[in-house]
Amino acid sequence: MTQAAKGQVFEIKDMRAPVLDEAQKAALAAASQASLDFSSAAIMGAAKAQTSLDDFGALDFVERLDLWCECVDEDEFLSPVGRAGLWTMFVRYAADRLRVEDICKRHPEILDIEIDRPIIVAGPPRSGTTHLLGLLSADKRLRSLPWWEAIAPVPTAEDEPSPDDPNPRWTKAEAGWQQQEAVLPMMNYMHEFSPDHISEDIELQALDFSSYLLEWLALVPRWRDYYLSHDQSGTYAYLKKGLQVLTFLKGPNRWVIKCPQHMEQLPVLNKTFPDATFVITHRDPVGSIRSTLSMWLYASRVLRTKSDPEEPKGYWIDRYKTLLSRCVKDRDCLPEDQTIDVYFHQWIKDPDPILQRIYDMAEIPLDEATLKTLHQYHKDHDPAVKGKVRFNLEGDFGITAEDIRQHFQFYFDRFPVEVEVR
Repeated sequence: MTQAAKGQVFEIKDMRAPVLDEAQKAALAAASQASLDFSSAAIMGAAKAQTSLDDFGALDFVERLDLWCECVDEDEFLSPVGRAGLWTMFVRYAADRLRVEDICKRHPEILDIEIDRPIIVAGPPRSGTTHLLGLLSADKRLRSLPWWEAIAPVPTAEDEPSPDDPNPRWTKAEAGWQQQEAVLPMMNYMHEFSPDHISEDIELQALDFSSYLLEWLALVPRWRDYYLSHDQSGTYAYLKKGLQVLTFLKGPNRWVIKCPQHMEQLPVLNKTFPDATFVITHRDPVGSIRSTLSMWLYASRVLRTKSDPEEPKGYWIDRYKTLLSRCVKDRDCLPEDQTIDVYFHQWIKDPDPILQRIYDMAEIPLDEATLKTLHQYHKDHDPAVKGKVRFNLEGDFGITAEDIRQHFQFYFDRFPVEVEVR
């Protein structure tokens, strides 16, 4: 991001009929040359070849990986760039799973490590959870998961620091991010990202080939239905295993993690981390959905073969209903003395009392020095400073805020969320 871009408000005027730049054309042309076998055998074989390992642990995940692959092939409008990105991602998850299983075999004591009273943030996608996670992670007494570590949780021999490169995993993450930013330059103004960006813990769940992650990258209704109808206890157990491995490699610390998906998995989240402090954020669903629809449509210029506003509109409004209805149904399963509901309209006015409540509940002192650190993070990551995209619901999607909001009265009835988008 250039200095001149700071504070700008961007309008993307070609959402419905994108005009591709040279980088986007080149990426699509290069990806179209690849011949990719989306099968569990091919992906697991590529991971074995990459790692020289062959033990994936429990093989129940293969059924889910098979379905991921089938759903990718069923998505008729997924572009060559979309397919290539998913292939690379699937192989990465399979390879990282091999490395996790290998280190646990070599150090069985890892599975005895206690994940002590983590702070877990959940909330609707695009509701401020990313900023809250980054803010809490600025307190270095808390252990968090930066992107460079999330995409390579177990370092290999080639990741050893050298005089020329003190952190090769960071360097690889930076190269990957620069490549993505070149192809989708406006995405950074919609969702902050960098190698040091604190990642969602969904990256660890994906090593078990589950979660709602795939829904963000392709149109996969069959996977959605499978995921929502199957118990996620095993995948949340794998998340815990990932945290144990990371604690063994660099710890111990109190963890702070987050994922919007947790809102629809509160019972299994509570079962997996019974001593956690749960921070549930709430926002006018229209504000969250407007952002999600716009991100999908903008990315579709390279990830899909058409930019059709009906795709995200038809999928994500209903998907948010499922997410939030499950939260309404299950919110009371969380222990009241371990749970805080954070409302967006209160947070943006004065975050300090909310931070104090979180720290008090987690039994971590919030001293003046820490508060100063958090204030500095808040200032440094203010979207009004770095620039932001102005979303246009009616122009891009032919829908109004009230058209969306009418589907969510059940959520407003349960939580005192203020209307944000008119």
